[in-house]
Amino acid sequence: MKEVKRTIEQAAEGKQVNAFDAVYRVDKYSNIRNWMIAIFAFLILVLFLPWTQNIRARGNVTTLRQEQRPQELNTIIPGRIVKWYVKEGDHVKAGDTIVQLAEIKDSYLDPELLERTKEQLSAKEVSVEFYNNKVAAGKAQVAALRSALELKLQQLRMKVVSDSIEAAAALNGLKIAEQQYERQKVMRDSGLVSKVQLEQRNQKYQDALAKKMSTEIKLINTRTELSQIKQEYSEKVFKAQGDIAAAQSEIAAGQAEVAKFKNQYSNYKIRSGQYYILAPQTGQVVNASRSGINEIVKEGDKLLEIVPEQVELAVEIFVRPVDLPLVSLGTRARFMFDGFPAIVFSGWPQASYGTFAGEVAAIESNVSKNGKFRVLVKEVPGERTWPPQIKLGTGAQAIMLLKDVPVWYELWRNINGFPPDYYNHEKKEEVTKDKKLNF
Repeated sequence: MKEVKRTIEQAAEGKQVNAFDAVYRVDKYSNIRNWMIAIFAFLILVLFLPWTQNIRARGNVTTLRQEQRPQELNTIIPGRIVKWYVKEGDHVKAGDTIVQLAEIKDSYLDPELLERTKEQLSAKEVSVEFYNNKVAAGKAQVAALRSALELKLQQLRMKVVSDSIEAAAALNGLKIAEQQYERQKVMRDSGLVSKVQLEQRNQKYQDALAKKMSTEIKLINTRTELSQIKQEYSEKVFKAQGDIAAAQSEIAAGQAEVAKFKNQYSNYKIRSGQYYILAPQTGQVVNASRSGINEIVKEGDKLLEIVPEQVELAVEIFVRPVDLPLVSLGTRARFMFDGFPAIVFSGWPQASYGTFAGEVAAIESNVSKNGKFRVLVKEVPGERTWPPQIKLGTGAQAIMLLKDVPVWYELWRNINGFPPDYYNHEKKEEVTKDKKLNF
């Protein structure tokens, strides 16, 4: 503007001016070339800078362990709601009472159901004890019968021996009497003895024969009595053993009844403890699906949800199948949580601000309903701590960090539509460790 003003003044004074030189300044030195050279040099330098390949995925905040996720509190038995001890939004501790139920089934309405069942159990146990005593008495009776049988058999065996001796003696006497009778007959035929003496000898012979028959019959009777005694006592023992077996059968049936009553008593006792539903863990009460008093709930119905307080946070992201081979356990990622501002340079994660670090902890092998694969990413120890304000379900955008390549290579890849380079994250870590060791 000064040059133009000076030219106007010179023209007003009548001086000769060079309008072309004044307007276009042809003779002046310009730095545009240097600036262009510097800009092109900078762009060429930028092309050789490292660029971290990445893939983006969307997800939500969840927990690494399934027992730390929001869980439903369901009823175990059907019942009627009597009293609520909490409301939505309350924080409860493990073991706190949530709701009280009352019984609705007629089989359990008796207020003294436990006591009556216990009385039936005690009566059946006494019955089993009586049958045990009967079995013990039967066994004692069998032992006594066997002992008496042994004594009786011993006595009869002695009598058999005695009768056998008498029979043998009678047989010897018969033989002697027969020999004497034969000799007497020979002497009578020779005229040495009288007929009276022969008849006397014959009478003695007949007496010896009768005695022999008598002792043999007596021996047979004793042996018969021995067999009868065995049979008689065997029948008594068998009868006593039958009574024992019947008593043992009753004991088995009674023990089955005792076990049944014990089972019923335990079930009734446990059921009575289910009238008060307790909090399984410390957390916050949310999403109550039942309300009011005297409402009927069925077995397994949802009452409410409890969100645990102590959780190990993670982010579940969904990766496209084409990107899944690029992700492996230990792959690093950067997160932008909803509600937390961040300045992101996807290719230079170190230059980003407001992002949080994570690493892949699990990759599901089954595709989800949305056609993508679910990946769990956990917090990296030693890195920037995830904000404590984030809640379960908070949205998160993940940048999965892959291989480092030059900027020109990344531009060439995108222009040609090639996917990011596949590499094994574990192998990369091993190579890095080897370099550190060599250094």
